[in-house]
Amino acid sequence: MRYLPLIVVLIYSCVPAPDQSIAFSSQKTAFTLDTLIQDIRVPWGMDWLPDGRMLISNRGIEENSLSIYNPENSEVSNICNVPKVYRKGDGGMLDVLVHPNYESNPYIYYCYSTMREDSSSTLRVERAMLKEDCLTNIQKIFEVYPYFPSNGHYGSRLLIEENYLFISMGERYEALDSAQTLSNHFGKIMRIHDDGRIPLDNPFLDDLEALPEIWSYGHRNPQGMAIHPISRELWINEHGPQGGDEINLVTKGKNYGWPIITYGEEYGGGVIGEGLTEKEGMEQPLYYYTPSIAPSGMMFYTGNQFPEWKGSLFIGSMAFRHINRLSLDGKEILSEERLLEDQKWRVRVIKQGPDDLIYFGVDGGMVLRARPVK
Repeated sequence: MRYLPLIVVLIYSCVPAPDQSIAFSSQKTAFTLDTLIQDIRVPWGMDWLPDGRMLISNRGIEENSLSIYNPENSEVSNICNVPKVYRKGDGGMLDVLVHPNYESNPYIYYCYSTMREDSSSTLRVERAMLKEDCLTNIQKIFEVYPYFPSNGHYGSRLLIEENYLFISMGERYEALDSAQTLSNHFGKIMRIHDDGRIPLDNPFLDDLEALPEIWSYGHRNPQGMAIHPISRELWINEHGPQGGDEINLVTKGKNYGWPIITYGEEYGGGVIGEGLTEKEGMEQPLYYYTPSIAPSGMMFYTGNQFPEWKGSLFIGSMAFRHINRLSLDGKEILSEERLLEDQKWRVRVIKQGPDDLIYFGVDGGMVLRARPVK
């Protein structure tokens, strides 16, 4: 069954910066905000180099889509030799990641959408070294198969854990049934070595009809990914259709159900498929949102700057325009709190910095830093 497309017109106008003297309250603590950057149109990803500089990706432009923020002088400079991206719909320069063992493995990783002459597109993952703020030794280490004539649902978070690179990929919206098919990468989490090799213990390596990079399947559009700080398990969030956004604990070889089971419904109303919310052999989410919050980047807070928030899971919300803070007891989500609702910001990415402060980017241009009220 085909579903009616959801047409959303977004105007990425500049959003006003917050007054640094204002203290924002929450259930646990109070905090203020510093505005670091005001002209990154769609700040999709961010990560830090060992020298304290921050990499930022900008999904909102075709060229000069990777930048470096220098905290010593607050200057933002473009990285050179960055590939031109296919910027349409959900496409563009997406996540960016610094290898966690950068001193011995000095690569940065980034993913972006790219288009062929026939107007079909896909997601490509590359790694490169950074020399004098230019990409060098560029290596393509993964490309989603197949190319497809859609500009929707590229997923696109990157995460390295124990030198394995995890890649989230959406089901390209119109190809939703492909999330249940192992002969393509749509609606999947992939797992490869950080140099692009395929791990010998991946779950479908011996299945001749399956692509060997696949780690899990049955996903819709995963845009957040994080490692639990204690269990070291992989958690993701993913967009539902109309309702049914999910938080999932991703386990090797498991099927997460889309589009056969979902807590969402068709855009405009009506059940999806047979209207099932569970089925044998398919995993249930740890948590789901109805109505949808449109989740984006996510992180577990592990620092000491906000001791009251330690262990919380943070997720950006684009539809309801807030930061979603979830209190946990192991794998159980006990409660949620919605921060900065009055600001009406589409929060695109959120990360804990090397200084244990919380950084986040919002559509319209800003990258901000939250720090506690002393």
